[in-house]
Amino acid sequence: MKTETLTLLNEVNRAIIKFRGIYSKWSKLHGISYHEMLVLYTIREKGFCTQKQICDSYILPRQTMNNVITGMRKNGLLELSSKYSKGREKAFVLSAKGELYAEPFLGSLDMVESKAVELLGADKLQALTGLLLEYDEALSKALEEKRDL
Repeated sequence: MKTETLTLLNEVNRAIIKFRGIYSKWSKLHGISYHEMLVLYTIREKGFCTQKQICDSYILPRQTMNNVITGMRKNGLLELSSKYSKGREKAFVLSAKGELYAEPFLGSLDMVESKAVELLGADKLQALTGLLLEYDEALSKALEEKRDL
């Protein structure tokens, strides 16, 4: 592999790790785990979450998310949603206690993300997202082809 390509790949990987690290740091500052933040983030986005959704979206082990969701349920933050559950896949929503709990976290995160988008610009964020999704696809395809050899 060319040195320039290797350098670019290393820079991309470092940037992604730093990006995730910032969310982890934000979570820690707010007294929640990164994985718990992902549950709240997914509920903010979709209105509910399933263990499968989070594991597939963030490539996390099922056992990890099972422990997080179980803990959040024990603390009364999540409740089972019959509306969003399908078959064996259980969906969860914030309980009334969970909504009160999540409100300051999500409000703070909204402010931080809004400021970041303001600083970067929505057009650049859209371009970045598109390019990262294309790279994800290319990397997945390359991995599949490598497995077939």
